Amino acid sequence: MLEITSTPGVTRITLDRPPLNILDTATMRALDAALGAAADEPTTRAIVLAARGKAFSAGVDIGEHTREKVADMMGAFHRLCRTLAGIDVPTIAAVAGPALGGGCEVVALCDIVLAAESATFGQPEVKVGVFPPAAAAAFPLRFGKPGLALLLLGDPVPAGKAQALGLVTEVVPDGTLDEAVDRVTGKLAMLSAPVLRLTKRAALSGFRQQFAEALDRAEQIYLKELMATADAHEGLEAFLARRAAVWSHR
Repeated sequence: MLEITSTPGVTRITLDRPPLNILDTATMRALDAALGAAADEPTTRAIVLAARGKAFSAGVDIGEHTREKVADMMGAFHRLCRTLAGIDVPTIAAVAGPALGGGCEVVALCDIVLAAESATFGQPEVKVGVFPPAAAAAFPLRFGKPGLALLLLGDPVPAGKAQALGLVTEVVPDGTLDEAVDRVTGKLAMLSAPVLRLTKRAALSGFRQQFAEALDRAEQIYLKELMATADAHEGLEAFLARRAAVWSHR
């Protein structure tokens, strides 16, 4: 599920759920706990989120979007998002392959995003009749109207365009992602852990307050309004049945 390795000052958390590193509730809870444990270590200067396989993550397990499971699943995922947004240790996402849906949301809440040229990013939820609450809360704050367009259109974008939007920090040639991660973590490992944490805390204080409030509102809209629509259930059922959705148009 997760592989956790540490070197002086750096904790690397690697998703290992082949083939697409789908985020089910158990994985989200394990990742949240691993982030918290790494952040609680006072000498940690960087946390790297990486993945093994052909995708960083294709997102949250759509099979858990049922009426019976959606509240528990969303609660686990949003705790993870709140942890990512709230920890003071610098976070680095190392992305090779697709980062879609919940995978893209996790990446967007990291401080530094290193992406291989072949990486792609996107929030396709609208195409299956739902929306991503964490992205709905974070993207307009971080990326403005281009972030809103990612939510409304649902189309994936390549690494270069994601960099232009502000989602990606640096694009590197395929096959060199590990070297780029080592380069950035090497720089952070030489700096003061308390100073790094206080710098991040000061820089993100406004965003954290806005994000927390926006996520609460988005979550309520999702659970109380979206999940009461016929189209939300039609979209999810159509996706699972591998057929075209038939929208109600009302």
